[in-house]
Amino acid sequence: MTISAGDILPNHTLTRFSTNGLENLKLHEIIPSGLSIIFGVPGAYSRTCSKKHLPSFIRTMPKFKESGVNKVICISVNDPFVMANWGIDSGAVDAEIEMFCDPASTFISEIGLNFNAAPIGFFNRSKRFSMIVEDKKVKVLNVDEDSGTCDLSAGETIHALL
Repeated sequence: MTISAGDILPNHTLTRFSTNGLENLKLHEIIPSGLSIIFGVPGAYSRTCSKKHLPSFIRTMPKFKESGVNKVICISVNDPFVMANWGIDSGAVDAEIEMFCDPASTFISEIGLNFNAAPIGFFNRSKRFSMIVEDKKVKVLNVDEDSGTCDLSAGETIHALL
């Protein structure tokens, strides 16, 4: 079952590699009270994720901050080292987007936003989505059903819904 507006996000552990080293953090510790944005991508360094989805959030970060968003988090079913390097290479870290991974797809699968694309080696990957979260509760969820499309889940689209 897919998570929907009004649901509280499950408190799964997400992982990142930062200046503090390898960190495993519970989602409820990561997102503060107030407004947060979480977006999921099928794969770090993949074409649409790198050319459209992540850049849309980098471009929109100043507007998110002006709108009172406390934190913007990118999640992918990758390993923490890939996510850390992608964050640096793309400019996401400089834009203050936090790069987390869900290596076993436990969080993504529980919220019902996983998919498989066997021909390209994607198993239990994250659908392309974005959500507005307030006090750990989903306010808005946008999902692009085609993993190669970035319209509903783009930074500008989710910002317009704040």
